[in-house]
Amino acid sequence: MVYMLVVAHAPLASALCGVAAHTYPGCGARLKGLDVHPEWDLERAITEVKACLPSDGPVLVFVDALGATPANAAGQALQGREGAALIYGVNVPMLWRSLCYGHESIDDVVAKALEGAVRGVGQA
Repeated sequence: MVYMLVVAHAPLASALCGVAAHTYPGCGARLKGLDVHPEWDLERAITEVKACLPSDGPVLVFVDALGATPANAAGQALQGREGAALIYGVNVPMLWRSLCYGHESIDDVVAKALEGAVRGVGQA
């Protein structure tokens, strides 16, 4: 099972985890959210991300924007970790697909997440 962590500018991570729990009520054991607050510096954010990561097993970290503090902190926290992936541009379809396929390999979950992100954006 792939553990998932959403790291985003407050309050986005909590909001996305709330939406995920609405659709997947039992997801709390494998999905956590970390809201990065404006007063946190990069070192504080790295420490907080590390505290949210499981000690072992595959982990997929979603961040909101590449190059921002949440993404930089998550990237540094994952350095050297096997079985870890980081995806930026988190959205609801991406998260739902990841949870739906969370029992598959980390590579397959990443592929499903990216597919969900692209398919989940369009014009009606």
